[in-house]
Amino acid sequence: MRNYLNFLVICFVLISCKQVDPNKYIDEGYLKDNLYKSNEIGWTIQIPDGWEVVKPDNRVGKAAIEITTGAKIDLSEQKHLINFKKDHANLFVSTSQPFKEEYPGEFIEGTESMNKIIYDTYKSRGAKTDTSSGSVFIDGMEFRTFTIKIYSEEGGLILNQILYSGLVNGYDLGININYNNEKDKNIMLEALMKSKFDKK
Repeated sequence: MRNYLNFLVICFVLISCKQVDPNKYIDEGYLKDNLYKSNEIGWTIQIPDGWEVVKPDNRVGKAAIEITTGAKIDLSEQKHLINFKKDHANLFVSTSQPFKEEYPGEFIEGTESMNKIIYDTYKSRGAKTDTSSGSVFIDGMEFRTFTIKIYSEEGGLILNQILYSGLVNGYDLGININYNNEKDKNIMLEALMKSKFDKK
């Protein structure tokens, strides 16, 4: 299963790192002075001032996708990278797993298939959503984007998600930005767009 299990709003039990070393919540790489560095991917990103590093729990999201697809999901190769939040609705989550294309275009095909599964999963849970797809370059690396707007039963916009999926130095790097206001969205986007990748 592709590296997209960080998508569901409900899939996170966010645990604050105020009383412990935040590096305990990172499977790969390290955090020092609010600067995160992934050795495997060669990715560096600055954590915004005042935001908390957190540990996500994607068990609920995993279960939701398994119900939608009717298949068990193997997360044994997935790693949590850096995850941080301003509050319960404004958060940044990143994961990685090894990915080697067996044929040209396999990564893009898989991303598009996963986007449909995400949409179908929200729909099966009764969520009203609008979606759009695109692409963006971050420090020369191309990422496919999938934007989701989630509405209440009354039609009010309650949350936005932007999913990024990129094939970086042999890894599927998945990034999820959840937000409910433009200020926090822009803070996370600025951090992401200023992040750097070592070309291997």
